[in-house]
Amino acid sequence: MTPTCTSEDIQRIINKLKKSGYKLTPQRQAIVDTILDSVGKHLTVEEIFDIVKKKRPEIGLATVYRTVVLMHEENLITRLDLKDGTARYELTREDEHHTHHHLVCIKCSQVLEFMDDLLDPIEEEIGKKYNFKVLDHSLKFYGICNECAKEETFKEETEYDKREG
Repeated sequence: MTPTCTSEDIQRIINKLKKSGYKLTPQRQAIVDTILDSVGKHLTVEEIFDIVKKKRPEIGLATVYRTVVLMHEENLITRLDLKDGTARYELTREDEHHTHHHLVCIKCSQVLEFMDDLLDPIEEEIGKKYNFKVLDHSLKFYGICNECAKEETFKEETEYDKREG
């Protein structure tokens, strides 16, 4: 299931920025639109900049950085660190009880989302055992995606054929 952006998401962002005293300038609007159009893609600031630059060439990288930092501070986007030294960002969804989870390919860096919350029983156990109220958690699985696995199988078969032939 590919997540989509709703009109409620758009209105929530506009209202939150206005409530915090920020104007939705044309530059910010272009950056917000890019993030909303990229739901589920986990973009870096540089990738956001590359997309924004095509529509609004006058926008600089520093403006994109400042807007991303602002949106993160306002809890409009979530920062995702995947052990590769690059922060990625995605829309914070209010309809999620917990942050959704991620499958990360160690070959191509593809990030897949899954919404199943398999940790509810563990959270309950932690709460009882440690008298601790879990508010959120983050879960990432690192492995090899289907496409990379197919490539690996193809390479292995090709190498085998060369040795046998």
